[in-house]
Amino acid sequence: MIRPAGPRVRGVVASRFGLRSLLGRQFARFCVVGASGYAVNLAVFATLVEELGYVAAAVVSFFVAAASNYVWNRMWTFEARQERVASQSVRALGVSALSLGANELCLLALVEAGAGHLSAQAVAILFVTPFSFVANKLWAFGDTRRVERPAHAVES
Repeated sequence: MIRPAGPRVRGVVASRFGLRSLLGRQFARFCVVGASGYAVNLAVFATLVEELGYVAAAVVSFFVAAASNYVWNRMWTFEARQERVASQSVRALGVSALSLGANELCLLALVEAGAGHLSAQAVAILFVTPFSFVANKLWAFGDTRRVERPAHAVES
């Protein structure tokens, strides 16, 4: 005979679906913010590329877009307003710097392979996006407060 799932099993299933829903909503919002940052990045890059060269233009455009994305991700995507701006922005800057490094490597490789500067930058941004979401979700905008369990708590 098959017994119905108990409350613990139903709670785990519901929490997993809730987590999936939350992650899905956050990823969708991250993509909307990213799309606006993508447009900002490409617009700034296209404006500066002739004057600065493609590598320097990519650096400047990346940080202009990163600043815009930080504000939107803090307020809307991850709703991480409880964290102090100084520490959170430093972590977000760290993620952006790592993302920039990956972006530059992709950009250089694509240009060397014969891609145009603007199309190479567009593709490089897409390659870096998954890393950026995970790093922002878990570290830059994650809840950095420790969750401490009482010493007498026992796993069941």
